[in-house]
Amino acid sequence: MKEPFERAVRRHGATVLRVCRAVLGPGADADDAWSETFLAALKAWPGLDEDTNVEAWLVRVAHRKAIDITRARARHAVPVDEVPERPAAGGGLDAEGADLWRAVGELPERQRLAVAYHYLGGLPHADTAELIGGTADAVRRAAADGIKTLRKRYLAGETQEGAPR
Repeated sequence: MKEPFERAVRRHGATVLRVCRAVLGPGADADDAWSETFLAALKAWPGLDEDTNVEAWLVRVAHRKAIDITRARARHAVPVDEVPERPAAGGGLDAEGADLWRAVGELPERQRLAVAYHYLGGLPHADTAELIGGTADAVRRAAADGIKTLRKRYLAGETQEGAPR
């Protein structure tokens, strides 16, 4: 029997938010993508097959909503009174969390998406390959390269005493 929608939101909400943040960066756009994901999911929920992998389905919906927001960003200018001297830090994250999201955001696109969908979204490499294109082996390699790059950045950021930041 399919679980109640509210339970699905509680179970998978954090995963969906991680995927949205990995694609869009921390902030209002990721929060909007999360909301849009669950609005769309609520509408489709009654017709969802009983044997559907709900987490994978929600990650796919989140991926599409994040793409929609990315496309909308490209089409609309955001007017401001003054141009900030530096980008605003991500929505309420501590310094280490903001550094991690910044490092994920700096990965090449295929690596970033492979890391986001596999490690943050929990999708198998084959499902991730369907989303971003390519083979499961190519996605596995991109995810491994992305994690390797993130590890190098964090190991290089160790203090002189050897303790991680």
